[in-house]
Amino acid sequence: MNKQAIMNRARAVIETEAAAVNGLLDRIDDSFCRACEIMLGCKGRIVVIGMGKSGHIAGKIAATLASTGTPAFFVHPAEASHGDLGMIKNTDVILALSHSGETDEVNLILPLLKRLGVHIIAMTGSGNSTLARHADIHLDVSVEEEACPLGLAPTSSTTAALVMGDVLAVSLLESKSFTREDFARSHPAGQLGRRMLLHIRDIMHSGEDIPCINEQSSISQAIVEMTRKRLGMTAVVDDSGRVSGIYTDGDLRRTLDSGLDPHNTPVATAMSPGGKHISPGALAMEAVQMMQKHSIQGLLVLDDDGQLVGALNFQDLLKAGVV
Repeated sequence: MNKQAIMNRARAVIETEAAAVNGLLDRIDDSFCRACEIMLGCKGRIVVIGMGKSGHIAGKIAATLASTGTPAFFVHPAEASHGDLGMIKNTDVILALSHSGETDEVNLILPLLKRLGVHIIAMTGSGNSTLARHADIHLDVSVEEEACPLGLAPTSSTTAALVMGDVLAVSLLESKSFTREDFARSHPAGQLGRRMLLHIRDIMHSGEDIPCINEQSSISQAIVEMTRKRLGMTAVVDDSGRVSGIYTDGDLRRTLDSGLDPHNTPVATAMSPGGKHISPGALAMEAVQMMQKHSIQGLLVLDDDGQLVGALNFQDLLKAGVV
């Protein structure tokens, strides 16, 4: 194996494909804006079609559109001729990929698509091709050369098409004012989804699981409560049930250092007054930010009336997949 030759070829591939992508900059023109307008005005779905390697790129583009606020799906053009055309409605918009613009399976269904009255946006490397001429809008993704040294395997051309698809998706995303919260709703299983959708009430300990003692209780009683509830802290409440402070593992260490008698000293003497708290309707990611900001491991959960309704610690956030 000639390592130098391999590295040279690898760099040449990167340079060739980078040049293909850079060549798209001059193609962002009125036709591109019109394509965005048509897709924004779509009352149905964006139906992305393509064969072979273009089909793989088409599938990825459809997935990116769908996850960024533009409903879309992929239809295999060969299967479309055998019944899948029934998936396409006259309210849809077609985004058809073919580097040559002469793919038989794609062009075969063009008359039927036009009969439906759908808008057709073509993404090809030839403006004079059959697909480009029959489309309402043509997006030029031509490249000077493929990165394949034989000039045969789709490489630069598929990269250019993929990038143009991303450009469309992101342009539509911004035009629709698509937010991080919108993205999270379509990605509930991912960490972002959990951070943006999971609320404190979904993961907090409530009811009998809340560590809580009266401020007249001794430090030793606080330790017992912390041990039973296993959150590394306990809320301290006054006679009216309102939170007056919090006693944590850190407070326990400071108690031991001070030489206080844990059996005869009221916990109110050694607690942290007030304590950090959060509302049950807050996002879980807000709890992460609070804990990081204040270098703490737990939070009390208070409702709008200031009543104690829950508690959670950093381990709860870890188990929920928020961090």
